[in-house]
Amino acid sequence: MERETPRPAPWRRLVRGARGSRRRGLGIALERFSRAVTEWAGTSWAFAVALAVIVAWAATGPIFRFSDTWQLVINTGTTIVTFLMVFLIQRAQNKDARAIHLKLNEIVAAMEGASNRLVNVEDLTEDEVSLLHRHYERLVALARETGALTASHSVEEAAARHALKLTPRARSGAPEKRAS
Repeated sequence: MERETPRPAPWRRLVRGARGSRRRGLGIALERFSRAVTEWAGTSWAFAVALAVIVAWAATGPIFRFSDTWQLVINTGTTIVTFLMVFLIQRAQNKDARAIHLKLNEIVAAMEGASNRLVNVEDLTEDEVSLLHRHYERLVALARETGALTASHSVEEAAARHALKLTPRARSGAPEKRAS
């Protein structure tokens, strides 16, 4: 005999919805707090506070006879601060990288003739990025053959221009340039 899975009570959806909104509120508060700490940590005042803590710790050394506990206090404090700062730095770098990628994507998307395969290139696999790299290496090689490194901006356009440049030589009977 099969049991039917009971439907959750309607009030549970309301509770989940309320809890979800609190999580978003908490997420927003954490974002604001981490942004403020990140901005403050990069100021001269933050350096001055850190320096003052170290000077105060060193000054109390003779009072505590440079004991193991005295050393443990600074080691524990700096370890905690370092641990938290790693996450703040990573958050700031992630946000900056995402903003830069969006700006570059906008430029690529807005430029007429730009290769749209570069939009969101950061989301491609390593193999796909390697393939694109090989295409652009080919572009450089074709541009070097013609002596104009900035003459074109896509592999397809470079190949077409290269073919056009070789066509008149073939008609005139001039020897073709061969790649070595």
